[in-house]
Amino acid sequence: MHWAVLVFPGTWSDHDCHHVLKNVLGQEAGLVWHRESDLSSYDAIVLPGGFSYGDYLRCGAIARFSPVMDAVRREAERGKLVIGICNGFQILCEAGLLPGVLVRNDSTQFRCEPTNLRIETTATPFTSAGKPGQVIEVPISHGEGNYYADPSTLARLNAEDRVAFRYCGAAGEVTVAANPNGSIENIAGILNEQRNVLGMMPHPERASEALMGSAGGLVIWQSMIESATKAGAPA
Repeated sequence: MHWAVLVFPGTWSDHDCHHVLKNVLGQEAGLVWHRESDLSSYDAIVLPGGFSYGDYLRCGAIARFSPVMDAVRREAERGKLVIGICNGFQILCEAGLLPGVLVRNDSTQFRCEPTNLRIETTATPFTSAGKPGQVIEVPISHGEGNYYADPSTLARLNAEDRVAFRYCGAAGEVTVAANPNGSIENIAGILNEQRNVLGMMPHPERASEALMGSAGGLVIWQSMIESATKAGAPA
C-alpha cells in the first residue's frame, strides 16, 4: 500500500506515523505537505496529531482550508481510507468530514497518559482485525479532546454503529473514571456514514511496538492494510 501522511505547519506526529508504517509494517509511505492538491496516487491517508497552525482560533480550524483538504475530501468520496489522529480528528470535524466537535478537556488540563479503549464495532476497515469488546491500550496527548455532539447526532452515531472506540477501564467497563477528557459517552473515535473515515483522539502510532510499552494500536493499522488490500490496493 501507498500511504500519504499529511504535514501541516505545526504537525509533530507525522514522523511517528511514517516510522510505524514504513519500518514496523513495511508499507510505502510518503510525507505530504499541506499545499499539495492531488492525493490520487495514494491508497490511504493519515492526518496525524500536532498543533496545526498553532491551534489558533480552534484546533484544526485553519488547517481545514489547506489545499490538501479538498484532495482528502475527493479521495474519501472515492472510498479510500482516511484516518485522523488527535489534531487530525479535529481537522476532519472542522472540515465537515466527521460530525461533532472537539472541545477543551473538562479538567482544562493537557492530558498525556495511557488510556484503555474498547473496540465497539469490528464492522469497519479500521477495526476488522480486532474483536468486539476487545480492550487495547493507546495513549492520549491533547488539551482539546473532549468530543461533543448534539443529541440527534449522538443518537445517529449509536444507531448506525459508528462509534469505533470508547474510553474504558482495563476490564472494558465504560465509566466516568476511565474518561480522561469528558467526552460524551466516553467516545474516543467515530466513523463517517460510509465507514471509510475514522477520527480518534488517542495515538495508535505511539502504541505500535511492544518496545514502546504497548502494541495495541497495531490492530488499527493491520485492519486498514487488510481491508484496503481486499478492496484492491497492493499489500
